[in-house]
Formats: sequence, structure tokens, C-alpha cells
Amino acid sequence: MRAGIKKSRSAGRFLRTAAAVVLSVCAGSAAWADGIWGNPTTAPRTTLNFYGSAGLIDMPSANVMPDGEFSTTVSYFGGVLRNTLTFQIAPRLSGSFRYAGIEGLNLAGFETYYDRSFDLRYQLLEQQDGGWWPSVAIGLQDFVGTGIYAGEYIVASRTFGDTLTVTGGVGWGRLGSYNSFGSPFSETRPSFVPGDTGGEFSVDQWFRGSAAFFGGIEWQPTDRLGFVVEYSSDAYDSETAQGVFEHRSPWNFGVEYQMNPSTRVGAYYLYGSEVGINLAFSFNPNRPPVPTSYRPVPEPLAVRPDPREYPELWTTDWIDDPRARPALGERLSAELEGQGQTLIAYELQPHQAEIRIENNRYRAVAQALGRSARIMADVLPPSVETFEITLVEAGLPVSTMTLRRSDLEALEQEPDSVEALQTLVGFTAATPTQEEDLVAGLYPRFDWFLRPYTRASYFDPDNPILMNLGIRLGGSYEFRPGWRVDGALTYRLAGNLDRARTSSSVLPNVRTSAPLYDRHDGVALETLTVSHARPLGNDFYGRITAGYLERMYAGVSAELLWRPVASRLALGAEINYAAMRDTNLGFGLQEYDVITGHVSAYYDMSNGYHLQVDAGRYLAGDWGATVTVDREFRNGWRVGAFMTMTDVSAEDFGEGSFDKGIRFSIPVSWFTGEPSQRGVGTTIRPVTRDGGARLSVPDRLYGRVREGHLHNIDDQWARVWR
Repeated sequence: MRAGIKKSRSAGRFLRTAAAVVLSVCAGSAAWADGIWGNPTTAPRTTLNFYGSAGLIDMPSANVMPDGEFSTTVSYFGGVLRNTLTFQIAPRLSGSFRYAGIEGLNLAGFETYYDRSFDLRYQLLEQQDGGWWPSVAIGLQDFVGTGIYAGEYIVASRTFGDTLTVTGGVGWGRLGSYNSFGSPFSETRPSFVPGDTGGEFSVDQWFRGSAAFFGGIEWQPTDRLGFVVEYSSDAYDSETAQGVFEHRSPWNFGVEYQMNPSTRVGAYYLYGSEVGINLAFSFNPNRPPVPTSYRPVPEPLAVRPDPREYPELWTTDWIDDPRARPALGERLSAELEGQGQTLIAYELQPHQAEIRIENNRYRAVAQALGRSARIMADVLPPSVETFEITLVEAGLPVSTMTLRRSDLEALEQEPDSVEALQTLVGFTAATPTQEEDLVAGLYPRFDWFLRPYTRASYFDPDNPILMNLGIRLGGSYEFRPGWRVDGALTYRLAGNLDRARTSSSVLPNVRTSAPLYDRHDGVALETLTVSHARPLGNDFYGRITAGYLERMYAGVSAELLWRPVASRLALGAEINYAAMRDTNLGFGLQEYDVITGHVSAYYDMSNGYHLQVDAGRYLAGDWGATVTVDREFRNGWRVGAFMTMTDVSAEDFGEGSFDKGIRFSIPVSWFTGEPSQRGVGTTIRPVTRDGGARLSVPDRLYGRVREGHLHNIDDQWARVWR
């Protein structure tokens, strides 16, 4: 009882502090929120619970977030801190990754127990306007973690009018632990085992054991203010047994405030003894903070004069003038450079012309093609009717678009010009660049950069977040198209990654020794490679790379890719010889080396979804396969998840049981509204182990080739005239 009194007093102090913070933040943001929102709406907004998913307070609801929505939530009550990243994968499917810390739980030798978990939920039915059926969802909570938060549920939510939502459901696992009514499907449910490696799919637990009812009411009288009352079916058995907090009542109460379209805060009284706070921040790839800018807008298309009035301008005599080709090439190069395109090569004939360009500015390849076609129409003599524009990616010719100049002239001002032009252009595989067509003086060419970098480590039980900050000096030397030397040096300025622990492993320490490479002070050789890539004909592409491929490995990598321009399917094969580098990140190597390789299949599933399967041998010598699913938005946002299963057992793999994670990339243009090909992103692994570890090779072929192929360009075609 003393512990309960102590917690209660602590909660009182926390309540006063939390209330002051919430009120001050809300007051400070009110004027800005008014300006952003304009006229308020009364439609209920989807709220996020303490687990970071659509819900009441601690219980789920059947609502969903807008398609593509990202949310990050931070919630705290009674010594329980949860940080959750949730993504609305599809209109009815969402997934969550959670990192939680429970102070005083005293499990597996840790006073504060840190836990990582994944959730999945699917909305089976959606409430229709004017209909009586509620929304219904089914969910799996912590279905591939240690199981401390494991629970399943079926829940229904019904909105009445514009402001009131009623939710009721049945939960199992944690969500069936308070006042259960029995076991409707099976009485047997394996229990959570402290210290277990976790990470395996706990299929034998799903919807088994005791079940209990939960529910609640949400009232949102305005577009900003909301009130929630909830009946929870979670008894918090482990937490109350260890004195983390005292569970006195199943009733929870909360008040929430929508500060602006992205941020929601709430204060709550939970389980009759604790005060909590929840901060949710949501953003959507389809809702950029800064509207996309298309300025400067392209100049109107240059229309050729009437050949009946000016026949002398339509002659082909210019082709015989030795000064014509270099003069036209200089104009093409200068105007393309003004649009962020680099002219690599060009070939001019009396009625046909081809340019080869590198797109250095536009995220949408279709926009780069459209602006390049306008420049050709502005520069080239009237006799040139057929335009060919070949996309080149880091020296590798990818695809060629062919169109008629007369089609451009006829369609520019038509109301359906986007769709009409799309039916008239053709795409074919690119051929190797001919030496005689290269822009004079372009090769060899050198490029360099100097910018800050960060490197982070997450989920260490002693130090959940570790990070280094430094500077990176990099450069590339391209002595002929497709032949490159690339390298980068780093220097750490500050950070604490040297505190990261190396994990024990029964496998070769191919990745668990990574913290040793972050303890190096001074200049470090990050990468130094020589590579060659080229089209091989018949829809095949090839690449070979040698040198210091990544921070931990040097070696040689060879790759072959088959990818027809108009196909959704691509097939590839890669073989590598890798040797582990010295931890001082110089030129030295350690004794460990390995031959790895994979065969890969890539499939564009349309609507922005991409599937990749890689099967083969990994760095630790294990054999298996990696499955990756990505969703890519038209503005360049990319979100994905992956999992790797090999012949390494869960016991030998260690914590996590198998390799898995999520990754995302955000285009810089989404933040700035200005055209840019740069992006920021990261890969989040719940735990880094040695099983299923793959060599990191720069500039693999599929990522370079697919940008200029038909289905990717089709998705962006709306920007061709912009």
C-alpha cells in the first residue's frame, strides 16, 4: 500500500506538470491553428490511443486513419512509456512498431524493461453514410515480439451524427485479462516467458485463452476538443504484481485537444490511480507541409512555322554545315542545364534527333522528359520531326522515349493533352552510348560534396538511443559513361556510439561487431569503389563493383538484371566475394571472408506497391530468403517492411529470432516544395544480429533501372507538361 501511496503522490505532481504543459502549448498554438484550419469542421477525427493505433485511451477502436497516414505517438502513465510509429499501409490495413519502457518491472534482469513489438489491424467493414452497420476491425497486438503486450481483438465502432462515436469489442491476451467471460475458442494460451528471445510469430496464442469485453464513448463537440470515457479489459497483471502502479478501476477518462491538423495532445486519468499524457503527431505523404512548386513554369512550346509560307526554313541543308552540330549541341546543353538536366550525348539527323540526359532535378522522370522535349522543340531545326530522349542514370542508359514533334505541337493546348500524349509516345530499352556521340569535353568529370552526417543505434537496453555526428567528404570520378570511381571519408565530431554494446553470437560476428567500427576517432575511409554498369542487350543490364564496398566489408560484386522496359517483372542475380575490414576503417582486412549471392525477383504490383524476393547465401554463411514489400507514393515517399528467414534456428539467431525491420525514405522536395532528387530516410531493425545479414553494395541495378521504365513513368505522367 505504501508503494501505491507513493505512486499517487507522484501522479499528483505529474498531473500538475502535464496540465501546465498542455494548457500552455494549446494556448500558444491557438492563433496559428486558427490560421491553418480556417473554417472548422465537425466531422470526428480518428484518435490514437496509448498504443499508437486508432482507439479510445488504452483500448482499440474500429476506425482507421487516412490512407498513407504516418503517426508517431509518445504516451506515458504509471511508469509506462510507449513510443509508437504507425502507418496506414492501405485504406483498411495498418501496421505499428512500438518501443516501450516499463520502469520497475524487473524482468529478465532489467529494472526498467524495454520492449519492441509489432501490430497489425484490418478494417473488415466500414460504416457507410446513412447506413446502420458499424465499422468493424480485427487486430493482432505484439504478434511478433516478446509477447509482453500480446493481445488480439475484434472491435466495432459506430458514429452517430457528427460528434459521437461508440465503440465495443472483445479482446484476448492482455485485452482479455480483466473480468473475462470465458474462453470462446480455446482455453489454452501460452504465457509470456521473461527473457525469451521473442520475435517469432505467436500463432499458437492468437484468439486463445480468456476473453473480455471492452468499450467506450468519444465525444468531439468541436473540431479540436474531445472527451473520452473507456472501460478497459486489461488487468495489467505483470505491472501490478511488480508494483509499477496500482490497478483500482477499469474505467479511464480523458480530454484531448487537436492543436493543428498534425498534432493532438491529451491528458487522462487511468485505472483509478494514475494520470497520463499522450502526444500524437500525424503526417501524410499526400499532404505536404509546403505545396509543390512548378515555378519557373516551362516556356510555351516553340511551334514551327508553316512550311508553305517559309519553305526555306524546312530544308535539311543544315546537316551538311560542320558548324551546325556543335552549335546546336551547345544550345541544347545550356538550356538543359537550366532545367537541371545534363546532356551526355546527342545524335542529329535531318529528320530525327536523339539526346541522352541525366536528370539531376526532378523527382518525377516524366517532368524531366517533358521539359527536355520542349527544349528540343525550341533548339532544333524545323526539319527534325522525331525526338528520342534517352535517360541515363549514373552513366547507365536506362530507356528511350520516342515521340513526334508534331504531336507535341498539336496537343499542348488540348484539354486532354496528358492522356493523349501518353498514347502516342513509345518507350524502348536503351542501347550503349556511342563514343562519337558524347558531348565534347564532358569526360572525364569529377564531382564532390561535403556535408554533415549522423549515424544512430537504437534499442540498446542500457542506452536506447545512441548517435554520432560528423562530416562526410565524398566524391566521384567518371572517366567514361558507366565507368566510375566513388569514395567517401568521414570524421566524427561528437557522439556516443562508442558506448554501444557488442552482442554475443554463436554465428560469425558479421554484424554484431558493428559497434567496434563506431569507436574509431579520426578520419575513416567509409567507401572506395570502382564500378562499371552497362546495358547488355535483350533487356539485360550488368554491373561489377570492386573495392571497399561499405564500412564493414571490402570485396568484389557482380550483378546481372533482366528488366524489359514495359514489364512489371524483373529478375536478377548477384554474386559477391566479401572480406571483413579492420575496425580502424583504414585499408586493412581481417581474416574472415565469405562468398555470398542471391537470385532476386522484383514485381510492380501497381498502385505504388512493390514486391521483392531475394534468395541465396548471407554473410554468416546461412542460406535463406528475404521478402520485402514497399509502397511508393507519386511524390517519392517510400515505405517498406522486410523479413528474412534462413537455416539459422531461432536459438542460434538469438534475440529477435529472425531478421526483420521497416524502412522509409522521404523526398526533400516534400518539405521544401522545390524540385529535388535528394531524400532522407532510414532502416529500423528491432535488433541487429548475424543471421540473415546481407552485404551492402552501392548502386544495385534495379533501383537505377526502374526509375526510367514504363510503369514508373506512367505513375508520374501527369507532370509531363509541367
